[in-house]
Amino acid sequence: MHRVPFQQLEDTIARAFVHAGMASGKAQTLARFHAQSSCDGVYSHGLNRVPSFVKHLAEGWVDADAEPVHVRQTGPVEVLDGQRGPGILNALHATDRALDLAAAHGVGIAALRNTTHWMRGGAFGWHAADRGKVLIAWTNTESCMPAWGATDTRVGNNPLVMAVPRKGGHVVLDMAMSQYSYGKLQTTRLKGEELPYPGGFDAEGNLTSDPGAIEASRRILPTGFWKGSGLTILLDVLAAVLSEGNATHQIDQIGVGSCTGCSQIFIALDPARLGSAAHMQEIVDGMAEYVNGSAPIAPNGKVTYPGQNTLRTRQDHMAQGVIVDEGIWKVVQALADGKSQV
Repeated sequence: MHRVPFQQLEDTIARAFVHAGMASGKAQTLARFHAQSSCDGVYSHGLNRVPSFVKHLAEGWVDADAEPVHVRQTGPVEVLDGQRGPGILNALHATDRALDLAAAHGVGIAALRNTTHWMRGGAFGWHAADRGKVLIAWTNTESCMPAWGATDTRVGNNPLVMAVPRKGGHVVLDMAMSQYSYGKLQTTRLKGEELPYPGGFDAEGNLTSDPGAIEASRRILPTGFWKGSGLTILLDVLAAVLSEGNATHQIDQIGVGSCTGCSQIFIALDPARLGSAAHMQEIVDGMAEYVNGSAPIAPNGKVTYPGQNTLRTRQDHMAQGVIVDEGIWKVVQALADGKSQV
């Protein structure tokens, strides 16, 4: 197991992005989000994504210099165009706009179109919760999952984020509409492990826990079977309609990957503005205590609420260093030193 101090991880990633053509300020912000994802244990969308992001910059799928632009505002709803700039920066801007609108109106909605991969969506939930706001956000993607009952990919896995602030530890749900995201398949395969539950089908159409077989077939399993399939379709439609942007079938026509041209929604609520802040804390504290008091299946096990394990992992990594895949770390170090291209 190889560990790297958080600041070293962030600074190395930032140098890699600068060598790839990013302005230093933007590179540092992007690097902080990537490093934080690994620090929180979401390795698939942290350090592991750095080489592919550098590649997407080189191929022109992501415009390093693009800035999101305001399209229109109607009351607490604002439409933004990401101009295919870096997805993290676009999503961060949209989150902050939703938070500002919520501070003014109690609720704020930023609908972002024509953007690129936001990497780890949960990062924006933590960002909002740190500022005392509730956030509900989702993105559509290119086709990467079969609809229920199909064998070919026609729907996205369309991640959904829900975050509620709590003094004792925020409650943050970050989930794709597939049982396991492709990032989770990758990290499990790199560790030489199998999935704890079947996550898709192999080339012969058999349910399997082998992440490599699912990556090869691209037949990942919708979470909740037909329910996840239905939810991902509606998330796709609403993201495209509210942002006046692309739906999954149109993103497929763009055809360059990295969610290029996707649509995202950010809905923020300000409990203080709505007069429910004290009640919210009472509710979430009671929920956390009640869930933690569950009878665990495993002896000496612990039942947790969404975000609780993330915070525990973050605290360990900040104290002991962030766990990294040694092969990927060497690749990113070479990119940071300008000695490699991907």
